[in-house]
Amino acid sequence: MAGGPHERWGNQLEYLLSCLGYAVGIGNVWRFPYLCYKNGGGAFLIPYFLTLFICGIPLVYLETTLGQFSSSGCIAIFNINPLLKGAGYAAVVLNIIAVIYFSAIMAYPILYMYHSFSSPLPWQSCGNSWNTEKCTEITSNSSSFVYNSTVTTPEDEFFHIRLLRMSSSINEIGGIVWPVFWCNVICWVIVYLCICNGVKSVGKIVYFTVIFPYVVLCCLFIRGVTLPGAWNGIKFYIFPDWEQLKNPKVWADAATQLFYSLGPGWGGLVSMASFNRFNYSNLRSSILIPLVNSGTSIWAGFVVFSVLGFAAERTGVPVGQVANAGPGLAFITYPAAVSMMPAPNFWALTFFVMLFFLGIDSMFVTIEAVIEGVVDELPALRSRKRLITLITCLILFSASIICSTEGGLHVLTLLDSHVALACVPVVCLLEVVAALYTYGPKRFSRDVLFMTGRPLHRFWIWQWRYVIPIILIVITIYTLREASGIAGWCVAMSSVVCIPIYAALRLYKSRGSLLDRIRENCSPSKEWGPSEVEIRRRWMSTHEENHRAVFLNKLDNFT
Repeated sequence: MAGGPHERWGNQLEYLLSCLGYAVGIGNVWRFPYLCYKNGGGAFLIPYFLTLFICGIPLVYLETTLGQFSSSGCIAIFNINPLLKGAGYAAVVLNIIAVIYFSAIMAYPILYMYHSFSSPLPWQSCGNSWNTEKCTEITSNSSSFVYNSTVTTPEDEFFHIRLLRMSSSINEIGGIVWPVFWCNVICWVIVYLCICNGVKSVGKIVYFTVIFPYVVLCCLFIRGVTLPGAWNGIKFYIFPDWEQLKNPKVWADAATQLFYSLGPGWGGLVSMASFNRFNYSNLRSSILIPLVNSGTSIWAGFVVFSVLGFAAERTGVPVGQVANAGPGLAFITYPAAVSMMPAPNFWALTFFVMLFFLGIDSMFVTIEAVIEGVVDELPALRSRKRLITLITCLILFSASIICSTEGGLHVLTLLDSHVALACVPVVCLLEVVAALYTYGPKRFSRDVLFMTGRPLHRFWIWQWRYVIPIILIVITIYTLREASGIAGWCVAMSSVVCIPIYAALRLYKSRGSLLDRIRENCSPSKEWGPSEVEIRRRWMSTHEENHRAVFLNKLDNFT
């Protein structure tokens, strides 16, 4: 292979842990629990698990199969259908935008870890230089958890004023907030040191970065459920409101959360699977990873809402007024609840260390997906991958500086709420089209049999061909309704625009009629197939035998 051999995992446990680290992230702590309680509690699990089994697991299996078979990243897998290769570039752009704002989010836990060593915790009271006249401390029978224009809490002001020095709108970017900037630097240095040697280093580091958060989550769970009022929070979290199932937005939220958390269409799963040994049977892991990811989300909900139930009892307000959405749940509401617990410094530090490790391995895979996409297209760079990794990290860090400004949280919110609206379901749809429609189910099934030694069950073919495309089209149409403003639409379409541009360029450079050009570019390129020379030779010989058998069969029928 040009540019050097493709990297491989030391063992398959490294692959499994890396995929789990990628799928299980901060969103499992702040996004899923809030969506669950907002969309009907336990009733939300019905659309969530239906989407998981009907759409999530089959897409994970498809992506990991494509990546493993071709030992390719998110761009090169579209050698199976070069006309759709723009979807691979769209996934790279998506990851670039995502890691720009996500690295800024990773700076927040570092800041909170630093301040967790202060006693008392700096967000416990209003008697600080940064507090405003609106600041009201949370006491028994307090209603200050109800955030409005007249009352704010010390936790809210600590996050928005002390840490972020947040401006009034996205139109006021302001200057750099230096504590956030330097924590962003620390984050990027850690990321580079962890991924500079590729999967050799990542595969070893994930043993700690993936397993440690589960240990912390277990400790927080035990502490949370033993707090007074904890079960009120848990009942609020899981109590089913069946009427919510009639709301289409609940089903859309379930699908959106699955795509955000599990990661199909982002390119990370493809990239991780490309480092598998060729004959690895990936079906079991393709089922296990989504199940563990979803189980972690549900478990994190118990951890969060047990503590929120305790906070609600201490303040004398309903749990629904304590819960907050998005980053506010992790950086305002949970710190407020922790400050009421015995040994608040210890539990605050424990929680934010867990958040950091939950997020850092998601960054590993996201950046690796970008790098792998580049070196697959430019194989000569593979021998200089450490340098490419350094340059990539420097470029992405430079772009992320805007999220370290006074208006950074506004930029972060805009990017986070729009970046994946269209791109993720569209990329997934084009993967299905490429593998199951233009390449064809028979050829794809033969490739899976050649790779794993096991035939592909008809269930997967049926799901990929007939069920998933309909679901993905519906999700795309519905989620695009969430786009708001010119800036939101620009972010949502910034990655998707790669698809028609690349297709137009391919057709322009081809010869013949438009139909001939389309037919030519929808056929697999000569680069498609296994990357290892000996395996590729055997694969090509089996293809020739199949073609010969088909030709003789047609000849017999003709005669």
